[in-house]
Amino acid sequence: MLVTFNLTWAQQVHPDLQYAKAELIQQRANGFKGIWYMNQPSNDEYVYKYSGGLAVYPANHRPFAIYSKEAKKTFFCFGGTDDSNSTLLHNVSYFDHQTGKVANPVILLDKKTTDAHDNPVISIDDKGYLFIFSTSHGVARPSYIHKSKKPYDITSWETLPATELVNGKEKPFDNFSYFQVYPVKGKGFIALFTKYNPKGHRVIGFNTSKDGQHWNEWKILAHIEDGHYQISTEQNGKVGVAFDYHPKGKGLNYRTNLQYLETPDFGQTWLNIRGEQVQLPLTESNNPAVVHDYASEKLNCYLLDITFDKKGKPAILVISSKGYEAGPRNNPRAWTLYRWRNKNWEHHVVTTSDNNYDMGSIYVESDKVLKVIGPTVDGPQAYNPGGEVAMWLSKDAGKTWIKEKQMTRNSKMNHSYVRKPSQASPDFYGIWADGHGRKPSESNLYFTNHKGDVFQLPRHSNDDMITPQLVK
Repeated sequence: MLVTFNLTWAQQVHPDLQYAKAELIQQRANGFKGIWYMNQPSNDEYVYKYSGGLAVYPANHRPFAIYSKEAKKTFFCFGGTDDSNSTLLHNVSYFDHQTGKVANPVILLDKKTTDAHDNPVISIDDKGYLFIFSTSHGVARPSYIHKSKKPYDITSWETLPATELVNGKEKPFDNFSYFQVYPVKGKGFIALFTKYNPKGHRVIGFNTSKDGQHWNEWKILAHIEDGHYQISTEQNGKVGVAFDYHPKGKGLNYRTNLQYLETPDFGQTWLNIRGEQVQLPLTESNNPAVVHDYASEKLNCYLLDITFDKKGKPAILVISSKGYEAGPRNNPRAWTLYRWRNKNWEHHVVTTSDNNYDMGSIYVESDKVLKVIGPTVDGPQAYNPGGEVAMWLSKDAGKTWIKEKQMTRNSKMNHSYVRKPSQASPDFYGIWADGHGRKPSESNLYFTNHKGDVFQLPRHSNDDMITPQLVK
C-alpha cells in the first residue's frame, strides 16, 4: 500500500519551505536494516563529529520500545532503510515474550530523508492502540502521528490529522522535534518536545492530549540563552525531565549544566527536586532546577538517560567532557550518575569512554542494585561514537561500579545507543544498532536480555515471525 500525504497543513504553517512528500508504505520490511547517518564532517582522522548506525538515535527521542503486559509483547520502532541507505523508513515490530520471536517489521513511513533526527517513537494508549510519532529535525520537514487500526496490531495504520491549540485556536500539529511521549492511565498522553524559534534556538516544552490527536496549548519549560536538549521519564503518572542549556553565542555544540524538574499532575504544576513549585518558563542559568554547574567547570554535559527509582526519585546518567570534537584531547568522557539521596544530589562516575555520543541506559533494579548498559569499551573505530557494549553493576546504590560483563567482542563496527524499553521486561532489556564510525555502512540491530545475552535481528527474512540469532 502506497499513499502520498497531503501536506497542505504543513505548507500553511511554513509556506516558504518545499517539503519532500512522505509516503505511507504499510508493507513488510523482510528484515531489520538500520539507518546509517553522520553529522558534521570534521576533516580529521575521525571524519565526523558523530556517525554510525543510528536506528535508535537520539537520546532525546523516547521511547523506542515499550513492554505491554496485556499483550505479553515489547513493541518497538526504529529508523530503518533500504539496501542502499537511500532513505529513512519508519519500521515497527514487536518481541513476543511467549515464543521468543520477533515480528518481521512493518515499514510504516518513508520519511524522504536520511536524517536520523527524524526517527520515530512509540506509545500505547489505555485501549491498546499503538501510536507512532514521526518527528522532524527543525522545521524543514513535517511531523506525523499514526495510530494502529486495531489494538496491539502493527499491520494496519491510520494517519491522524492532529491539531494543537495555539493562542486558543485549533491549528495543525505537524511539526515537533525530539519527541518524548508517555501514556498516563485515565488521562491520555503527556509529551515533551522541542520547537525551533526563528533564531534556531531549541525551545523545550510540553503538551497533553486525551486521545493523541487533539493536543492542548504547548507550554514552554525553559528558554535559557540559546536553548536546550532534554530527556525525560515517567512512573505512575509522574514525569521527570533533565535538561542542559546552550550558552549564548557559543553555538549548539556547546551544551552545559544539568537541571531537573518534575510534574506529579499531568503538567499542571512543575517542581524542583525539593518539591518547590517553579514558575515557567525558566529563563536564567542560575535557577532552582540546577543539579550541577558544569559551566563553572568549563565542561560540556551530554544527556544520556533518566529513570525513577522505587521511591520515585530520579537517577540521571550524563557524560561530561572538555569539548565537542572527537579524539583524545577531550578525554576523559566521564559517565556520571546523579541520584537524589539523603536530601542531596549524589554523583559518582560509573566509567569513562572515548566519545561524547557513547549513549547507554541506566537500570535501577532495587535501592542498592543498579546497572548501566552501554558501549563503554573501545570499539574498532576508536574515538567515534559507540564501541563494544558492556554491562556495569553497582551494589551500593551507585557509589562504586564494576564491569559485570562485556557483551560484545571483536566487532567489525561500533555498537551505539543502547536504549531501555519503557516498563522493560527481562527478556527484552535493551535495543541498539551497529555501524561503521568513519564511512557509510550497513547497520544491524541487536537486543539484550537481563543477563546480558545479545541477539542480532537478521537483515533479511521472509518469515512472519523471526527467531533472533544469539551472538556468541
